[in-house]
Amino acid sequence: MKLPEEGMLLRIFIGESDHHKGKALYEQIVLKARALNLAGATVTRGIMGFGADSRIHTAKLLQLSEDLPIIVEIVDTEENLNKILPFLDETITEGLITLEKVRIIKYRHSSQTDT
Repeated sequence: MKLPEEGMLLRIFIGESDHHKGKALYEQIVLKARALNLAGATVTRGIMGFGADSRIHTAKLLQLSEDLPIIVEIVDTEENLNKILPFLDETITEGLITLEKVRIIKYRHSSQTDT
């Protein structure tokens, strides 16, 4: 897949304990992105954060949270990212979704060579 130099970054902030149909919500989002042939997705687990409810979620040993922040990031064209938005609207009951322009420097997998 070739991406243009200008793309969009879809960033989804949810909680580790968020689920959809018996699976972790972040996992369902990645599987849906793959099914839609989006360029790729990355899930990052935060060590501390808070959301709209202002409740602190932290990985400190004395206050071990079972609901750490999760960020799912997907970079693709705006047209392609629009394909996953209805799914996100349906499955995310709490969280934050952002969309921003990004400059794509390189997008390749290991079997591709420079041309």
